[in-house]
Amino acid sequence: MKMETHKKKPYMKAAIFGVISIASYVILFQNVGLVMEHFTRGGLYAALPVGSVFYFSFLHGAFASNVLEVIGLQAKKKR
Repeated sequence: MKMETHKKKPYMKAAIFGVISIASYVILFQNVGLVMEHFTRGGLYAALPVGSVFYFSFLHGAFASNVLEVIGLQAKKKR
């Protein structure tokens, strides 16, 4: 007998990550001059673009994962 567990769908998590993602992009594009000034300095400032890529990648991944779970799509499990 296989019992299915009903998990709560992460509506709130998807919404929170979506809002944080949109707000981050708005802040980024509203301050593009400041961003370009710092990202193009070289030296240790070269870590800023790399860090921002990780930041936006994490946000996008968390948001997409939660949205897919909300709509019911999950990865196929290996047997």
